Amino acid sequence: MPRARGLVEEIVVRHRQIAAALCAEGTPRDAALETVFDGLAAAVDAAVTHGGASPSLADAIASHGERMATALFAAHLRELGNAVEAVDARKIVRTDDSFGAARPDRTAIALLTAQHVAAHLASGRIVVTEGFVGATADGRTTTLGRGGSDYSAALIGAALRAEEVQIWTDVEGVRSADPRVVPGALPVELVSFAEAAELAAFGAKVLHPATIQPAVEADVPVTVRHTLKPDGRFTTITSRIAEQRAVTAVASRSPITVLTVTSSRMLAQAGFLARLFDVFARHKVSVDVVATAEVAVSLTVDSDAPIEALARELAAFAHVQVVRDRALVALIGERLRRSRTVAPRVLESLADVDVELLTFGANDSNLSLIVPRAMEHEVVRRLHATFFEAPALAGRRER
Repeated sequence: MPRARGLVEEIVVRHRQIAAALCAEGTPRDAALETVFDGLAAAVDAAVTHGGASPSLADAIASHGERMATALFAAHLRELGNAVEAVDARKIVRTDDSFGAARPDRTAIALLTAQHVAAHLASGRIVVTEGFVGATADGRTTTLGRGGSDYSAALIGAALRAEEVQIWTDVEGVRSADPRVVPGALPVELVSFAEAAELAAFGAKVLHPATIQPAVEADVPVTVRHTLKPDGRFTTITSRIAEQRAVTAVASRSPITVLTVTSSRMLAQAGFLARLFDVFARHKVSVDVVATAEVAVSLTVDSDAPIEALARELAAFAHVQVVRDRALVALIGERLRRSRTVAPRVLESLADVDVELLTFGANDSNLSLIVPRAMEHEVVRRLHATFFEAPALAGRRER
């Protein structure tokens, strides 16, 4: 108890110091901030009393960081003379009770946003609310998990049919490759929603795919901007782009594991793939890339998946080969499949690389390659050179 209480007190002191620095000398303590402090102390005391935090209580405790930051920001905006309304996100972001990674109820969010936010905006007030935080229908605090603050912005922006959702982060938007791998990676001004989702799913760190989905469906543009460079470059993610480019970017992810499942039972037999994917579903494992042959299926999964358990269960009805320490490299572009020259140029640039799997995605937006992990960065650099550094950037604007 003393240690937990001591940590809470440290947090409170630090935030009071920030509040004093932001507000004019002599400004009394902000009542909203003090209420959050009291709530944090009570939640931590409850966890100590019960010998640990339940998932529900853990979310309640975790929410206080956002709630303190929001109270500070709202107070500072008022100090600057703005008309501000602080709206508790738990009033508008309705979720289920999957604590730690709650799933939002977008129909309820649309109704609650209209009820608690729209009128304030219409009257010209600035509305400040938390990201990452929501609540169940019976009022229990939840959190949205990875990318939760961006997700909140997209959910609320979609509910409001906003002109734009801005995501402020530590990069100036999307680049044609990871600049840590390709120092000369180029800024990309416009990216389609499909391309952004593929980039995120295949390793780009700018956005988590789920965070932009509400905006995708509401056709609300999303811009990705650098917090410390407000006047710098940025990327606009929109439902469609007019530019007829074949390749937008190169992304990669590693380590991954490839499972190849072989069985003569696949030949002209219905239901085999259903049985195969049922194994992955029951182990809650997401499959990234799938390639099929007459009697074999190759699938890629993240290396932290329960590989041994999957292999044991699959071995009951097929032969399983497991190959670890591989990398997934992807070319991303809305019109990849329509280009007649992308695939030949890929093969030419990687003629001496052991490409173990090459497949187009189910849509037009990605061409995926599986290569040894030791070759991952070299492959990314070669592909970037081929499609972005050749004369006139021919690969970017193929039709």
